[in-house]
Amino acid sequence: MPEMPLRHLSPEECLGLLAGQRLGRVALSVGALPAILPVNYAVFEGSIVLRTAPGTKLSAALMGAVVGFEIDSTASDHESGWSVLVVGHASEVRDETKLVRLRRVSLESWAPDHRDHFVEIPIERVSGRAFGQVPGLDSVSEAPRHP
Repeated sequence: MPEMPLRHLSPEECLGLLAGQRLGRVALSVGALPAILPVNYAVFEGSIVLRTAPGTKLSAALMGAVVGFEIDSTASDHESGWSVLVVGHASEVRDETKLVRLRRVSLESWAPDHRDHFVEIPIERVSGRAFGQVPGLDSVSEAPRHP
């Protein structure tokens, strides 16, 4: 297999890829140990937003923890792929005006229990990498930038 160059994605490419997915992973600390949890998400007003129940993610948000959020994709032949990483301070959304807008966003959880809380991770830092020919990545760089 020929070696494929790894390239860094622009912030615009990263934001476009984030807007096009619905499942990611949030990385946080639980009892001083790393935890990586799968989550459904949406991009909303420059932030990653999760809908959750009381528990680990909500606890981290209530403490204003710095968390990582990651999405990725790899071709089935393993000859191309990409990943995007967001870092930000998690917080629970409590502003009623913002909650009204958030409830209109298509953000369904795969988990069966009732999820009434919204956790927001502002996109404070975003980075990404890609290798090989990634279909659709060039069109992503022209995607609208989120405020």
